[in-house]
Amino acid sequence: MKSSWLLAGGAFALLATSQSARAADHLDGPAASADPSADVTDLFAWTDADGTHVNLVLNVFPAATTSSKFSNNVQYVIHTQSRAAFAIPAGTPRSTLDIICTFNAAQAISCWAGSEYVTGDASASAGITSSSRKLKVFAGLRDDPFFFNLDGFKATAAAVRGAKASLVANNKFDAAGCPALDPGTATTLVNQLKTASGGGPPQDHFNGLNVLSIVVQVDKSLLNSGNNTLLSVWASTHRAP
Repeated sequence: MKSSWLLAGGAFALLATSQSARAADHLDGPAASADPSADVTDLFAWTDADGTHVNLVLNVFPAATTSSKFSNNVQYVIHTQSRAAFAIPAGTPRSTLDIICTFNAAQAISCWAGSEYVTGDASASAGITSSSRKLKVFAGLRDDPFFFNLDGFKATAAAVRGAKASLVANNKFDAAGCPALDPGTATTLVNQLKTASGGGPPQDHFNGLNVLSIVVQVDKSLLNSGNNTLLSVWASTHRAP
Protein backbone atom coordinates (compact mmCIF):
# COMPACT_ATOMS: atom_id res chain seq x y z
CA MET A 1 0.00 0.00 0.00
CA LYS A 2 1.52 3.33 -1.03
CA SER A 3 2.00 5.78 1.81
CA SER A 4 1.20 8.66 -0.53
CA TRP A 5 -2.44 7.63 -0.86
CA LEU A 6 -5.04 9.79 0.85
CA LEU A 7 -7.00 8.09 3.61
CA ALA A 8 -10.05 8.66 5.79
CA GLY A 9 -12.02 6.38 8.06
CA GLY A 10 -13.48 5.33 11.41
CA ALA A 11 -12.62 2.73 14.04
CA PHE A 12 -13.99 0.58 16.84
CA ALA A 13 -13.36 -2.71 18.63
CA LEU A 14 -15.41 -5.78 19.48
CA LEU A 15 -14.92 -8.95 21.42
CA ALA A 16 -13.96 -11.93 19.29
CA THR A 17 -16.99 -13.77 20.62
CA SER A 18 -20.57 -13.09 19.46
CA GLN A 19 -20.55 -9.31 19.76
CA SER A 20 -21.31 -6.41 17.46
CA ALA A 21 -20.05 -2.87 17.01
CA ARG A 22 -20.64 0.06 14.70
CA ALA A 23 -19.25 3.46 13.82
CA ALA A 24 -20.61 6.24 11.64
CA ASP A 25 -19.36 9.42 10.02
CA HIS A 26 -21.88 11.46 8.02
CA LEU A 27 -22.03 15.02 6.71
CA ASP A 28 -18.28 15.55 6.31
CA GLY A 29 -16.45 18.72 5.38
CA PRO A 30 -15.66 19.84 1.82
CA ALA A 31 -12.44 17.84 1.41
CA ALA A 32 -14.00 14.46 2.19
CA SER A 33 -17.29 15.28 0.45
CA ALA A 34 -15.51 16.26 -2.77
CA ASP A 35 -15.12 12.57 -3.66
CA PRO A 36 -18.17 10.74 -2.25
CA SER A 37 -16.94 7.41 -3.62
CA ALA A 38 -14.10 7.62 -1.06
CA ASP A 39 -16.19 9.14 1.76
CA VAL A 40 -16.69 6.54 4.52
CA THR A 41 -20.10 6.82 6.21
CA ASP A 42 -20.37 3.68 8.33
CA LEU A 43 -18.46 0.65 9.52
CA PHE A 44 -20.26 -2.31 11.09
CA ALA A 45 -18.90 -5.58 12.48
CA TRP A 46 -20.45 -8.58 14.19
CA THR A 47 -19.79 -12.29 14.59
CA ASP A 48 -22.16 -15.10 13.65
CA ALA A 49 -24.08 -16.77 16.47
CA ASP A 50 -21.72 -19.73 16.40
CA GLY A 51 -18.66 -17.45 16.44
CA THR A 52 -17.05 -18.93 13.32
CA HIS A 53 -17.38 -15.96 10.96
CA VAL A 54 -16.99 -12.19 11.26
CA ASN A 55 -19.29 -10.00 9.16
CA LEU A 56 -18.00 -6.55 8.15
CA VAL A 57 -19.81 -3.75 6.33
CA LEU A 58 -18.00 -0.71 4.93
CA ASN A 59 -20.35 1.97 3.57
CA VAL A 60 -19.31 4.91 1.40
CA PHE A 61 -20.94 7.54 -0.84
CA PRO A 62 -23.56 9.49 1.18
CA ALA A 63 -26.88 9.93 -0.65
CA ALA A 64 -25.87 7.44 -3.36
CA THR A 65 -28.19 6.87 -6.33
CA THR A 66 -28.62 4.07 -8.84
CA SER A 67 -26.01 5.78 -11.02
CA SER A 68 -23.40 6.07 -8.22
CA LYS A 69 -20.29 3.95 -8.58
CA PHE A 70 -17.34 2.78 -6.54
CA SER A 71 -14.17 4.47 -7.78
CA ASN A 72 -11.66 2.52 -9.85
CA ASN A 73 -8.99 4.81 -8.39
CA VAL A 74 -9.60 4.00 -4.72
CA GLN A 75 -8.57 1.19 -2.38
CA TYR A 76 -11.29 0.30 0.13
CA VAL A 77 -9.65 -1.20 3.21
CA ILE A 78 -10.97 -2.81 6.40
CA HIS A 79 -8.13 -3.10 8.90
CA THR A 80 -8.29 -5.70 11.68
CA GLN A 81 -6.10 -6.53 14.65
CA SER A 82 -6.70 -9.11 17.37
CA ARG A 83 -5.17 -8.96 20.83
CA ALA A 84 -5.64 -10.42 24.28
CA ALA A 85 -6.92 -7.18 25.90
CA PHE A 86 -7.29 -3.43 25.38
CA ALA A 87 -4.08 -2.60 27.24
CA ILE A 88 -1.19 -4.99 26.59
CA PRO A 89 2.59 -4.58 27.01
CA ALA A 90 4.63 -3.41 24.05
CA GLY A 91 5.94 -6.30 21.99
CA THR A 92 3.02 -8.59 22.83
CA PRO A 93 2.09 -10.68 19.74
CA ARG A 94 -0.88 -9.40 17.77
CA SER A 95 -2.67 -10.78 14.74
CA THR A 96 -3.27 -8.22 11.98
CA LEU A 97 -5.02 -8.51 8.62
CA ASP A 98 -6.09 -5.90 6.08
CA ILE A 99 -9.02 -6.72 3.81
CA ILE A 100 -8.36 -4.73 0.63
CA CYS A 101 -10.92 -4.26 -2.14
CA THR A 102 -10.63 -2.45 -5.48
CA PHE A 103 -12.97 -1.98 -8.44
CA ASN A 104 -12.45 -1.66 -12.17
CA ALA A 105 -14.42 0.69 -14.41
CA ALA A 106 -17.06 -2.00 -14.98
CA GLN A 107 -17.55 -2.27 -11.17
CA ALA A 108 -16.07 -5.76 -10.91
CA ILE A 109 -14.50 -6.10 -7.46
CA SER A 110 -11.23 -7.70 -6.37
CA CYS A 111 -10.75 -8.39 -2.65
CA TRP A 112 -7.81 -9.80 -0.72
CA ALA A 113 -7.85 -11.09 2.87
CA GLY A 114 -4.39 -12.50 3.38
CA SER A 115 -4.13 -15.45 0.99
CA GLU A 116 -7.87 -15.41 0.33
CA TYR A 117 -8.99 -13.73 -2.90
CA VAL A 118 -12.22 -13.12 -4.79
CA THR A 119 -12.91 -11.22 -7.98
CA GLY A 120 -15.91 -10.60 -10.22
CA ASP A 121 -19.37 -9.07 -10.15
CA ALA A 122 -20.41 -9.01 -6.48
CA SER A 123 -23.62 -7.01 -6.95
CA ALA A 124 -26.01 -9.98 -6.67
CA SER A 125 -27.40 -10.59 -3.18
CA ALA A 126 -25.50 -13.88 -2.90
CA GLY A 127 -22.19 -12.10 -3.52
CA ILE A 128 -19.06 -14.00 -4.56
CA THR A 129 -17.06 -16.52 -2.53
CA SER A 130 -13.41 -17.61 -2.52
CA SER A 131 -12.51 -21.19 -3.44
CA SER A 132 -11.97 -22.12 0.23
CA ARG A 133 -15.26 -20.40 1.18
CA LYS A 134 -13.43 -18.45 3.90
CA LEU A 135 -14.13 -15.11 2.21
CA LYS A 136 -17.45 -13.88 0.82
CA VAL A 137 -18.12 -10.41 -0.59
CA PHE A 138 -21.11 -8.34 -1.75
CA ALA A 139 -20.86 -4.82 -3.19
CA GLY A 140 -23.69 -2.55 -4.25
CA LEU A 141 -26.36 0.02 -3.44
CA ARG A 142 -28.13 -0.33 -0.10
CA ASP A 143 -30.39 1.74 2.17
CA ASP A 144 -28.44 3.99 4.55
CA PRO A 145 -28.75 2.23 7.94
CA PHE A 146 -27.70 5.21 10.04
CA PHE A 147 -30.40 7.01 12.09
CA PHE A 148 -29.72 10.64 12.92
CA ASN A 149 -32.16 13.18 14.38
CA LEU A 150 -30.55 16.19 12.69
CA ASP A 151 -33.25 18.72 13.68
CA GLY A 152 -33.07 17.63 17.32
CA PHE A 153 -29.29 17.84 17.22
CA LYS A 154 -29.38 21.36 15.76
CA ALA A 155 -31.85 22.50 18.42
CA THR A 156 -29.63 21.03 21.15
CA ALA A 157 -26.52 22.68 19.69
CA ALA A 158 -28.34 26.02 19.55
CA ALA A 159 -29.32 25.69 23.22
CA VAL A 160 -25.71 24.96 24.18
CA ARG A 161 -24.44 27.95 22.19
CA GLY A 162 -27.05 30.14 23.86
CA ALA A 163 -25.85 29.08 27.31
CA LYS A 164 -22.15 29.57 26.54
CA ALA A 165 -21.92 33.19 27.75
CA SER A 166 -23.52 32.34 31.09
CA LEU A 167 -21.31 29.29 31.55
CA VAL A 168 -18.17 31.33 30.84
CA ALA A 169 -19.25 34.24 33.06
CA ASN A 170 -19.93 31.96 36.00
CA ASN A 171 -16.99 29.62 35.32
CA LYS A 172 -19.31 26.63 35.10
CA PHE A 173 -16.70 24.15 33.89
CA ASP A 174 -15.21 21.09 35.53
CA ALA A 175 -11.51 20.20 35.79
CA ALA A 176 -11.59 18.67 32.29
CA GLY A 177 -13.02 21.86 30.77
CA CYS A 178 -16.48 20.39 30.21
CA PRO A 179 -19.57 22.48 31.11
CA ALA A 180 -20.87 21.60 34.58
CA LEU A 181 -24.60 21.35 33.88
CA ASP A 182 -27.17 20.98 36.60
CA PRO A 183 -29.29 17.79 36.37
CA GLY A 184 -32.34 19.63 35.05
CA THR A 185 -30.44 21.28 32.18
CA ALA A 186 -28.67 18.04 31.31
CA THR A 187 -32.01 16.20 31.19
CA THR A 188 -33.51 18.91 28.96
CA LEU A 189 -30.65 18.63 26.48
CA VAL A 190 -30.79 14.83 26.42
CA ASN A 191 -34.55 14.91 25.82
CA GLN A 192 -34.06 17.41 22.99
CA LEU A 193 -31.69 14.99 21.28
CA LYS A 194 -34.47 12.41 21.46
CA THR A 195 -37.18 14.60 19.91
CA ALA A 196 -37.80 16.81 16.90
CA SER A 197 -36.83 20.47 17.19
CA GLY A 198 -40.40 21.51 18.05
CA GLY A 199 -41.21 18.39 20.03
CA GLY A 200 -42.70 15.10 18.88
CA PRO A 201 -40.96 11.97 17.60
CA PRO A 202 -37.40 12.29 16.26
CA GLN A 203 -37.08 12.34 12.48
CA ASP A 204 -34.42 10.31 10.67
CA HIS A 205 -32.49 12.73 8.46
CA PHE A 206 -31.15 9.81 6.40
CA ASN A 207 -34.51 8.17 5.79
CA GLY A 208 -34.83 7.28 2.11
CA LEU A 209 -31.13 7.85 1.38
CA ASN A 210 -28.74 5.17 0.12
CA VAL A 211 -25.06 4.29 0.38
CA LEU A 212 -22.68 2.03 -1.52
CA SER A 213 -21.90 -1.01 0.65
CA ILE A 214 -19.04 -3.49 0.68
CA VAL A 215 -20.18 -6.46 2.77
CA VAL A 216 -17.54 -9.00 3.75
CA GLN A 217 -17.94 -12.29 5.57
CA VAL A 218 -14.62 -13.79 6.65
CA ASP A 219 -13.67 -16.92 8.57
CA LYS A 220 -12.66 -15.81 12.08
CA SER A 221 -9.54 -17.98 11.95
CA LEU A 222 -8.09 -15.59 9.36
CA LEU A 223 -8.47 -12.62 11.71
CA ASN A 224 -7.55 -14.27 14.98
CA SER A 225 -4.68 -16.70 14.47
CA GLY A 226 -3.50 -16.12 18.05
CA ASN A 227 -6.88 -17.10 19.58
CA ASN A 228 -7.18 -13.65 21.18
CA THR A 229 -10.41 -12.39 22.75
CA LEU A 230 -10.53 -8.84 21.33
CA LEU A 231 -10.78 -7.79 17.70
CA SER A 232 -10.21 -4.15 16.68
CA VAL A 233 -11.59 -2.95 13.35
CA TRP A 234 -11.21 0.29 11.42
CA ALA A 235 -11.71 1.31 7.81
CA SER A 236 -10.03 3.65 5.35
CA THR A 237 -10.17 4.67 1.72
CA HIS A 238 -6.99 5.37 -0.22
CA ARG A 239 -7.02 7.51 -3.34
CA ALA A 240 -4.07 8.09 -5.66
CA PRO A 241 -2.92 11.75 -5.50
